[in-house]
Amino acid sequence: MHIAAFDIGGTALKMGIVTQQGEILAKEKATITDSDGDQILQHIMSWITSHPECEGIAISAPGYVNPHTGFIEMGGAIRKFDNFAIKAWLEERTSLPVAIENDANCVLLAERWRGKASEMSDFLVLTIGTGIGGAIFCNNQLVRGARFRGGEFGYMFTERPGTRHPTHYTMNATCTLRVLRRRYSQHTGKPLDDVSGEEIFDAYDAGDATCQRLVEDFFNGIGAGLYNLVNLFDPQTILLGGGITERPGFLAQLKQHLAWFGIDDYIDTVSHGNDAGLLGAVYHFNQQSER
Repeated sequence: MHIAAFDIGGTALKMGIVTQQGEILAKEKATITDSDGDQILQHIMSWITSHPECEGIAISAPGYVNPHTGFIEMGGAIRKFDNFAIKAWLEERTSLPVAIENDANCVLLAERWRGKASEMSDFLVLTIGTGIGGAIFCNNQLVRGARFRGGEFGYMFTERPGTRHPTHYTMNATCTLRVLRRRYSQHTGKPLDDVSGEEIFDAYDAGDATCQRLVEDFFNGIGAGLYNLVNLFDPQTILLGGGITERPGFLAQLKQHLAWFGIDDYIDTVSHGNDAGLLGAVYHFNQQSER
């Protein structure tokens, strides 16, 4: 059976044709402008139309996702997807079975299915990108929470709240790539759109004083969050995902900082890189099909 798989993001949509055994037969990526939900739906429909061999649809999506009903309560960066019954919308238009799961949960499921955590009963995933995402696997099962909001690690505090709104002190507000880029932009006067995380880390590696300070603060924020998670969940490991984690040397640099927290041995990177969302979505599709 061939499945049309989609990994939805605010800036890009990953599309694939995947077998139920997890073999990726084809894949493509479409750029999304301004987190436009209509663009995403158009690309999804076009991909399905151009691959009539597909017998099902599997989706990895940001936000608060009910994996049983396929209803998205909050769509993360995709505001068009707030209160959107995407499963019903697609099934009505394609007559194909649809399964949808939260994007961080999909990364975790990919690890459990065909990755480093295939033999683990207790592990976490933390994704670093525009925001901080996460997923929890405890006692041999995925923990979604009562309202499907489990694993929202980005809302953890990295410092004690002061007089501003509490969200100003969370991981999402202090140690994401967007925050790192914005701080570099403010310091240098360079337009934010012209600043990349790659540029900042290259300058960090070259010994640039500004980037040394900014990246070390970024690592410290990530370290604070990971320290809390290690002591809350006592996991076998925490697997890190997101584009920055694929950078050569990133894991070694982070572990040097985590040694201060005493948790460097807990951390590793995910197995499947940018394919994790597609694979995890298909694994969830398989699980739903068995019920």
